[in-house]
Amino acid sequence: MNCPQVLPDLKRVIGGEGRALLQRFDLLRPLVEQMVTQTVLADVEISDQDLDQARLELLDQRGYERLDQWSELLHEIGRSHQEVVDRLAGVIRRQSLMREQFAAKAEARFLDRKHELDQVVYSLLRLESSFLARELYLQIESGESNFADLAKRYAEGPERNTNGIVGPVSLTQAHPDLVEKLRVSQPGVLLEPFKISDWWLVVRLERYSPATFTDEVSDRMCREMFDAWVSEQADACLEQLQIPSHEHDESIDSEPMTAFSDFSISK
Repeated sequence: MNCPQVLPDLKRVIGGEGRALLQRFDLLRPLVEQMVTQTVLADVEISDQDLDQARLELLDQRGYERLDQWSELLHEIGRSHQEVVDRLAGVIRRQSLMREQFAAKAEARFLDRKHELDQVVYSLLRLESSFLARELYLQIESGESNFADLAKRYAEGPERNTNGIVGPVSLTQAHPDLVEKLRVSQPGVLLEPFKISDWWLVVRLERYSPATFTDEVSDRMCREMFDAWVSEQADACLEQLQIPSHEHDESIDSEPMTAFSDFSISK
């Protein structure tokens, strides 16, 4: 599958004005990506056995046990047989293609991204006052108070609603300074208060879970590589489909966007 297979269909079905309108509302790229995906998946063959297995899994997810209950499921979800089967077939084709094309590269990608996939659970108190942070740290350290109670009473961030617990989350979701401290910390060790931006933090690593290369992770890596490939194909299509500025101006009344070129309304 490559861009020349998508462009003729796109140009035939949607004229220049239509493409300009889609581009204006950021809908052209998603459409091209879907066309690339559907075209490449159309050539992937699936067996009746695979499809029946997918139907059984869907039935099981909905609380059914047998394939002969299929009509009951369709009635429950309000979809036709063909609609559901087409959706399941698309999922099977996508998974089959991803594994065929990218499984050999999945482990290498995993190793390259492992530091982003490791997960942590930690306790957090976020405070504006350095004096309060120090006082609460000493209370926890001495055993006078526990993290959960203090978080509910004093925390000034969303951790207030989770007894101070954050996670499990990827390390990359935290502030870089906090990430560095968590990487070298030992579970159960309370860290002395430290400042990040305008906040004083009291932190304790609860659990560190290194990512491992499982079948599920392999599929995730394949999916990421497939999505990246589709994105590259879409880039190539859009580059060849550049809409001349005069065509855009003639087909759509468009207000100048110079004042909001960053798409921000905060100014």
